[in-house]
Amino acid sequence: MTFDPTRFIHAAQVGGIESYSFENGEARGTRALCVNTGGGLRYRILPDRGLDIDQVFFDQYSLAFLTHKGATKPTRALDKGLDWLKGFGGGLLTTCGPTNVGGPTTDNGEEVGLHGTHSQTAAEIESIIQPDPRAGRNEMSVTGIVRYGSLYGPCISLRRTIDSALGENWIDVRDELFNAGNTEQPHQWLLHINMGYPLCDAGAEFCYNAKKIDPLADDATVKWFAQKNQGYKRMPAPLKAHDGSSSYVAYIYPKADRAGNATVGVVNRKLGLGLAIRYSTKEFPRLANWQHWGEGEYVCALEPANGGVEGRDKDRERGWLDAIAAGGKKTYAYRIEAVTGKEKLAELLALNAKR
Repeated sequence: MTFDPTRFIHAAQVGGIESYSFENGEARGTRALCVNTGGGLRYRILPDRGLDIDQVFFDQYSLAFLTHKGATKPTRALDKGLDWLKGFGGGLLTTCGPTNVGGPTTDNGEEVGLHGTHSQTAAEIESIIQPDPRAGRNEMSVTGIVRYGSLYGPCISLRRTIDSALGENWIDVRDELFNAGNTEQPHQWLLHINMGYPLCDAGAEFCYNAKKIDPLADDATVKWFAQKNQGYKRMPAPLKAHDGSSSYVAYIYPKADRAGNATVGVVNRKLGLGLAIRYSTKEFPRLANWQHWGEGEYVCALEPANGGVEGRDKDRERGWLDAIAAGGKKTYAYRIEAVTGKEKLAELLALNAKR
């Protein structure tokens, strides 16, 4: 889509980034950046939640899952055990890490809570670049720095840049992590990409071409992912069995191209709408698929990860645990894209036909 600057005088008429802060409720005082691409995609970045992304809409349809509480202020008081869930607002992109993800555990004598500290850590905004169609610039971006740790370490920083463009319906994210400390640190990084109604509904489909699927070892999950004809890829109506905390989780290993790039996603044929996640399997060797079909709490996630979700001690035992050396860096780049149109939706759906 192109925009003729002779037809408007303020770029916000066709898209851009708007800043504000919450004035009410538990998120009061928390910063927000609303991005409108002008192509149908609108999303909200929360700088005080590690520059994660909560609400996302394409036209009138929500793509993301939101919890009962929604956006809240960050707090270090929720670092232990399962307390992370008390501040979890859902959202399309909730990042987990940087030194641990998955279940709470004790690893090498260190007690670590569920999914790490990232989403409870505020960012320092480095830049907000607005589009300028009159100057021929349709790109827009937000860049910020997130700093984790304490005296004696870990001392890790993240530089995150989120890019979009006028008339387009993708979100590009680049995460650059740096260990500023003087000791090596364990490193886990997981993208909790949480999708909800109405994108997710009975009959909607997961789309991926997997070379291997490993369900977590509980009987209900093993049975679910053993369905014939890839029945585990088709979303059910709400399940009574998922009242409370019951879920199905499996590790997915999608096939990648020669460069190591893979695409996975979800398609709702009734809405003519899908969501694609494009990432590198060299950066994220496995993909967790979380399916929780509770009434009201009806949510699924596709989660590119450099490790597992069962606790850092389990990753260490399996040889999955990564690390960042003192002075070392890790970089991740990925795209989240709203997909429409017969051809593009057919490309996503075709992943399920490949072997």
